[in-house]
Amino acid sequence: MPKVRLIGADGEQLGVVEINEALKRAQDADLDLVEVAPNSKPPVTRLLDYSKYKYEQEQKQKQARKHQQQVNIREIKLRPKIAQHDYETKKGHVERFLRHQDKVKVTIMFRGREQAHPERGRALLQRLFEDLGELAVIESQPLQEGRNMSMLLAPGKEAAKADAETEAKPAETEASAAGENPASAEETPAAEEAPAAEDAPAAADEPAVEDADEKVAEETPGDDAAAA
Repeated sequence: MPKVRLIGADGEQLGVVEINEALKRAQDADLDLVEVAPNSKPPVTRLLDYSKYKYEQEQKQKQARKHQQQVNIREIKLRPKIAQHDYETKKGHVERFLRHQDKVKVTIMFRGREQAHPERGRALLQRLFEDLGELAVIESQPLQEGRNMSMLLAPGKEAAKADAETEAKPAETEASAAGENPASAEETPAAEEAPAAEDAPAAADEPAVEDADEKVAEETPGDDAAAA
């Protein structure tokens, strides 16, 4: 008769017993006999409420995913002569990414004679950083590579605070729906939302690019002709 090592409902060691005896003890205690270490010799089993055990395991997995930090890098492209409306739109994208705890690579694209004035690109990047306030910190200072100048921003204190508040709200809603005390909401993981198409995570070595073919309203006609 096969034997198993049996653990009681309270974690006590009940020794090595025959499988039939383990099943009888589970039946008498109105519990399930669950194999928790099948590769051990003999296999390890435990007396427990399987539905409760399964629920607890799922909660542990959700908590592990919740505390797992996946860093995504987004990219926003600007032109040195970007119109105010376009600037505000791009700044809004950067704010949204930072609030989601993503890093943002901001790239200034120079064309034609614009390359002779890199200071305009640095000024635009500095303006963006100042407008973001405590949402962002500069992780990599502006660096020019060919026709492009890039700066890497990371989430700041305000971004972390906003992200924490966003996670707390769904948790409170779940606790209220279940009739629980809102104080225990932190134990309920926030619902995971599928990212929108434009916010899809970029590969680690290939950041996502938005508006690569951006047209700038204030660009002077002479630049492209000079570049040609």
